[in-house]
Amino acid sequence: MFRSRSKEERSAKTTDAKVTADQPQQPRDPQAPKGRPTPKRSEANAQRRSTAGTPANSKDATRRARDVRRAELAKQREALASGDERFLPARDKGPIRRYCRDFVDARYSVAEFFLPLAVLILVLSMINRGAFQSYVLLAWLVVILLIVINSVITAVTLKSALKKKFPHENLRGAVPYALMRTLQMRRLRLPKPKVARGEKH
Repeated sequence: MFRSRSKEERSAKTTDAKVTADQPQQPRDPQAPKGRPTPKRSEANAQRRSTAGTPANSKDATRRARDVRRAELAKQREALASGDERFLPARDKGPIRRYCRDFVDARYSVAEFFLPLAVLILVLSMINRGAFQSYVLLAWLVVILLIVINSVITAVTLKSALKKKFPHENLRGAVPYALMRTLQMRRLRLPKPKVARGEKH
């Protein structure tokens, strides 16, 4: 009884093995394990570069942003010295701001001598000899008055010239921008002057 059962089991296993061996193996679908098409080499390289360029943490992101900002400031400093319009700060860009700079740089202005005159008057004010202090104070008032008059004339003249040169443009902030430039000594102005004294533009 036990012998016949064991013979039947062995014969069944042999039959199953033959059936399995006789069945042809079906080819594997190359997309089956991934479930998506293989990406192109250019796409894979681009993905690796983007992954490599992504900051690992917030500290790396902050450092990278700081480096980018430092590079932009360096370009702006070079542009202020060379006058390269591509990298100038936003406040100095555009034909209107360039015209304002040329308008101021082509003329003498009392305001550009304010700093040396102020230093001179400060030194003279230290001399305490009778009525000398009154003359120093009067000189200071004269300088301030001349700067105000010169600034008013510059503002009116520049505004009229801008309206003729740029009749349909937004001129907001152009005149104050020019007046701030008059307060700087010519050799210290940024962007650097591009016109000579008395040059027409």
